[in-house]
Amino acid sequence: MWLFQWSAVLLTTALLSHSVIAAETMTIELTFTPDLNNGRHVYETCAACHLPEGWGSSDGAYPQIAGQHPYVLLKQLLDIRDGHRENSIMYPFVQVRTIGSYQSLIDVVTYITRMPMHPRHKQGPYNDFSDEYRQGKQLYQQYCASCHEDDGRGKDEARIPKLYGQHYPYVMRQVGLIRKGLRDVDPVMKGIVDQLSREELELIVNYVSWLEIPEGEKAPSAGWRNTDFY
Repeated sequence: MWLFQWSAVLLTTALLSHSVIAAETMTIELTFTPDLNNGRHVYETCAACHLPEGWGSSDGAYPQIAGQHPYVLLKQLLDIRDGHRENSIMYPFVQVRTIGSYQSLIDVVTYITRMPMHPRHKQGPYNDFSDEYRQGKQLYQQYCASCHEDDGRGKDEARIPKLYGQHYPYVMRQVGLIRKGLRDVDPVMKGIVDQLSREELELIVNYVSWLEIPEGEKAPSAGWRNTDFY
């Protein structure tokens, strides 16, 4: 069961003049029960780029979305739909006329989160025996762990994504977009990215790419296939 809660401002207007005479903030709640069969159906469109397994591409063109937090995925879809995140490829596919209602968004997001992650995603150039890895770990713990957690698991209800399992080139590209002001993120995140040098960011992203995916969240092998599509 999904629960959505947000605030809306209700305006009371004069009937003839249309001038606002009162404003009141109220909380709206909606609940949704995911339909995984519909989620699989909606995901057929997504699979063309993100692959049937949700593993994306190792060159960073498409992220690994399998196993990501549901509220994180939903926020990204809505941000793209509402113009808060620039993504010209995704934009047509998140419109109501294409993907459907909020119910369809919930369905496909729930389907995606239940897929296992690629056990051998694209990692950075410096493994855990290197000085660069240790430097990246130190920087990560100093600047990133308070939000993304020590193990990179993030925080779902706070819309903070899991970092483990994500392709190194994809994360580097997103950091670059944030740095250039081309991706709207939390001001704290933006401030940290602006504060660090490119070399420091590369060390952090390299470290993140080597974080361990929990056993229960990854596929048994790189040869695993989503039998819903084969």
